[in-house]
Amino acid sequence: MKKLLTIILSAALLASCSSKDSDLSKDISVPVSVIDIQLQPIEKFIETTGNVNPVKEASLKSEVAGTYSLNVNPKTAKRFALGDWVNEGEEIVTIKDKEYENNIKITSLELKLDISKQVYEKQQSLYEKGGVTLSELKNAEIDYINSKYSYEDATIRLAKMHVKAPFAGVLVELPHYTQGIKVEANSSMFKLMDYSKLYLETSLAEKDFQSVRTGQGVKITNYTLPNDTLKGYISQISPAIDATTRSFKTFITIDNPSHKLRPGMFAKGEIVVARVDSAIVIPKNVILSKQRGNTIFVVDKGLAQERMITIGLENPNEVQVISGLELNDRLVIKGFETLRNRSKVKVVK
Repeated sequence: MKKLLTIILSAALLASCSSKDSDLSKDISVPVSVIDIQLQPIEKFIETTGNVNPVKEASLKSEVAGTYSLNVNPKTAKRFALGDWVNEGEEIVTIKDKEYENNIKITSLELKLDISKQVYEKQQSLYEKGGVTLSELKNAEIDYINSKYSYEDATIRLAKMHVKAPFAGVLVELPHYTQGIKVEANSSMFKLMDYSKLYLETSLAEKDFQSVRTGQGVKITNYTLPNDTLKGYISQISPAIDATTRSFKTFITIDNPSHKLRPGMFAKGEIVVARVDSAIVIPKNVILSKQRGNTIFVVDKGLAQERMITIGLENPNEVQVISGLELNDRLVIKGFETLRNRSKVKVVK
């Protein structure tokens, strides 16, 4: 009898402890972080990468042989150097060769041009008065035209001694030559770039062909400029698909007025293919993919509520929710991994 009583008391004690443990587990609240749902814009974009190159680029070489002279930059009062900004038409290098200049005979050609012009004008006046024949007038005109061509040809040949910038830009290559040394024709003089506009040549997947078009906006970023986003646009699209890579060529033009991006830098482009200005947008990583569909958790009256959602636009970080969430719902963004429907939660920062 005593043994039976002991067993009954032990069972009752165990039942009491189990009941207390169960009640204690019911009181445990899962700590979570939440955000209040508000309307915001969302963009769908295609990501691409590549090296950027200047839209304008030129490598200048000497067209004649002669003595090398690197000129003084009037902006710095020093000889031109790498990184200097030069204006269009500014003379960077002068090639000097007195023998070459003498052979051109620019002064005598200029005098001959003046004389032939005077003769032609005089013959015109005499022809109007009947003093010369039409043949004599035409011969005078031919002499004037030939003198003009000879003089223009001479000025072109002399201009080859003055190596000028064909457009405004930055000196990015400037081979070193000792001042006054003789250089041969076709020697490299300098390389000039204008990278206020850049282009990015890239290949996009065949599946994206119908999603892109010329003029489409592109956001450009670089890992060295994490807080700066430059604007670009698609300027060219190849109509052909590469049969080997199943991709097509695309050119993106980038506005770079402050020269933040440099030629040759690696950049990432986000081609915006769709946008909604006002939508319910949530982080992509809070969505749980289950057999019955995509779900998230919201907090209501201290309890977690599981919701099925329908997704619209999406990008690598965010998604648009078309149904399943309302404005001001409190979405769980941390601690949702272990939640179940109707779990008790405690909101923490």
